[in-house]
Amino acid sequence: MLRGFAVLGILIVNIWLFSWGPEAYTEPPGGPDGAVGATDLWIWGFIHLFAEMKFISIFSLLFGAGVAMMSERMATRGIPGRKLHNRRQFWLLVIGLLHAYLIWEGDILVIYALCGLILYRLHTRSPRRLLWIGASFVAVVVVVIGVTAWTLPYWPEDLRAEAAAEWDPPPAEIEARIEAMRGGWTEQMPIRASDALAFGIGGFLAFGLWRAGGLMLVGMALYRLGVLTGERPAGFYRRLVAWGFGAGLPVVAAGMWYNAAVGFTWEQAGLQGTLFNYVGSIGVFLGYVGALMLLARSGRLERTQTRLAAVGRMALTNYIAQSILCSLIFYGHGLGLYARVGTVGCVAIVVGTWALQLAWSPWWLARFRFGPLEWLWRTLSYGQRQPMRIA
Repeated sequence: MLRGFAVLGILIVNIWLFSWGPEAYTEPPGGPDGAVGATDLWIWGFIHLFAEMKFISIFSLLFGAGVAMMSERMATRGIPGRKLHNRRQFWLLVIGLLHAYLIWEGDILVIYALCGLILYRLHTRSPRRLLWIGASFVAVVVVVIGVTAWTLPYWPEDLRAEAAAEWDPPPAEIEARIEAMRGGWTEQMPIRASDALAFGIGGFLAFGLWRAGGLMLVGMALYRLGVLTGERPAGFYRRLVAWGFGAGLPVVAAGMWYNAAVGFTWEQAGLQGTLFNYVGSIGVFLGYVGALMLLARSGRLERTQTRLAAVGRMALTNYIAQSILCSLIFYGHGLGLYARVGTVGCVAIVVGTWALQLAWSPWWLARFRFGPLEWLWRTLSYGQRQPMRIA
């Protein structure tokens, strides 16, 4: 259920890259005429406060928990887990690369596969050790950003200009991107390939290994401690909700105020301004975890829980399906609505996609054992065709 909640939630953040490009993450996008209205500000602020970096963090947490769970199962069966794990990560890497270069450059699967290959040997550490190592990994980005901000006054002018242009591209560059993304698939490829390469390498080394990898280690620990399986006392989850939201949301909100006050400039908003959400999102996503564990224990909203669980069992399929659907809506090989849909329209597309996936996932799993891509991944990993239909 938690995985289904996360895979649905990441779409409301990813929609910015699908519809407007990377600049929409750093400051509010406007309507098709470029004007930013009050509604745009409220929607962007709401998504930044409650969603950005929160759902992807839950996804990272659960990826690590999945690694620990599979290793546990393999050990119980007396099967060498490392060989199977490496095959799973290799094929996930292949799927991620195809996704990044052929469909959508914002892919996260490549980072997950690489982190899984690198960090697997740590899964046997004690939960306490995993928590410390994971927290240290996450803290690396804070240190790097702090050092970067401290050294900024000493940067050469040309390097500062290059960083400013990357944060806030000139109008000609934005127009070229819009024209390409509204064009055919081959016209999009140079931009998609360039962005996918930059994100896959630079994003992994500067951010993904430390944030996603660190949270994977934390996820391994929380799984083994029973936090992610609902085994802790109800009071534990209530405290997680209270402390998570109580500490996290004010920090993220303070970051929004700070970034707006400095005019979303890269020297402030692009460096120390990012730390508010980077740190505050940890509390918020832990609050979500606590709330959903309480919901699971309560037995309430049973149909909603069942549908979320079905979406989570098909997380890989639903994640890629979101990309395919959005590419057909926004890019030139589909409806070509790139940079033509305002924030309200983007939210409507997200809600419609949620409804579709909440409906089709349980329908599919009533007939088949796995989602289509889960079946493919499993078949490739085990090296033999897996049963698909439910007898």
